Amino acid sequence: MNFPIYLDNNATTPCDQRVVDTMLPYFTQNFGNAASRNHSFGWVAEEAVDYAREQVARLIGADPKEIIFTSGATEADNLGLKGVFEMYASKGNHIITTTIEHKAIIDTCKHLEKLGAEVTYLKVDGEGLINLEELEKAITPKTILISIMYANNEIGTINPIRDISAIARKHGVLLMSDATQAVGKIPVNVNKDGIDLMAFSGHKMYGPKGVGALYVRRKGPRVKVTAQMDGGGHERGMRSGTLNVPGIVGLGKACEICMNEMEAESQRLIKLRTKLESGLLKLEESYLNGHKDHRLPHVANISFKYVEGEGLLMGINKNIALSSGSACTSASLEPSYVLKELGLGDELAHSSLRFGLSRFTTEEEIDYTINAVSETVIKLREMSPLWEMFKDGVDLTKIEWAGH
Repeated sequence: MNFPIYLDNNATTPCDQRVVDTMLPYFTQNFGNAASRNHSFGWVAEEAVDYAREQVARLIGADPKEIIFTSGATEADNLGLKGVFEMYASKGNHIITTTIEHKAIIDTCKHLEKLGAEVTYLKVDGEGLINLEELEKAITPKTILISIMYANNEIGTINPIRDISAIARKHGVLLMSDATQAVGKIPVNVNKDGIDLMAFSGHKMYGPKGVGALYVRRKGPRVKVTAQMDGGGHERGMRSGTLNVPGIVGLGKACEICMNEMEAESQRLIKLRTKLESGLLKLEESYLNGHKDHRLPHVANISFKYVEGEGLLMGINKNIALSSGSACTSASLEPSYVLKELGLGDELAHSSLRFGLSRFTTEEEIDYTINAVSETVIKLREMSPLWEMFKDGVDLTKIEWAGH
């Protein structure tokens, strides 16, 4: 077993060796610019990009012409939200999203509010799901876009996208989905799911960092977004800039591998995750966050009451890479906004660990993790006066702490 064990695969995944091998020639021999139309170097690069576009489209049931390559999901989210807001300004200025979206969506919506957008942030229940009746009630004649993630990056809860898209269609509103955590892990099909715009990223599915895509529907309805980056009219005029050919080739290969192996991999991961959870939930006062059934196969988010998540991480950090509380904003010690939105108190939100498994995770690593985390939780609780009081039957919610 190699240490440290990596279980932070929602943050990023290792690049699959097959992906790396496919990319290598495009750094050295086939280094052409895909926009160079005058010689074979350019043609070879363009051909590679076209093939990758087909591989990506096939994974999500799209037409290759509907794939716009970007630098990742954050850029794709920005292009989708800002591009629709500008393009459909004459129709309206109202966007509906949720309070537990990734920051790439929330921060972009906040930016658009400064430009005159009206944004409704729907609340979620204790499992991370929105109320569909509330969604429908929120729609106004000025609503142009509903943007709801396919699956949450912290708790793994999968949204009922088809039910959401049925509501959007009924009211003639576009549906966008940040599907960064879902694409490549579970079956995603833009036509069956009724999605009009969708963002995803290479590095969450064993591809390279710095490359992603925005799916933009071409018919039924035809969706248009205004470019957010000008200069040269690449990507059907929606996203200028010299294409990252090696990255795009890698993304294509990563999509192809996911398509072929997803089903078997999913079953394997569910078994491993079940083992991990049943091991850790044996600990007293430990709780699973998110939806027990409707969630991604590789994600488990568990709170260990009376333990500080950061302290817990420090206890196991040499040997296991995990994230606590909130992932993408982990520079702050604020408890995760996603967990707070589920109704967890600060204390439980602070004491949570997110386990993200991958196609490279082994059963041996899971066994080690169960032991290491359990031992650390028990050790930290033995040092905690709160745990002692809890064991003595003191109702900690009724205590008034001095100094507050």
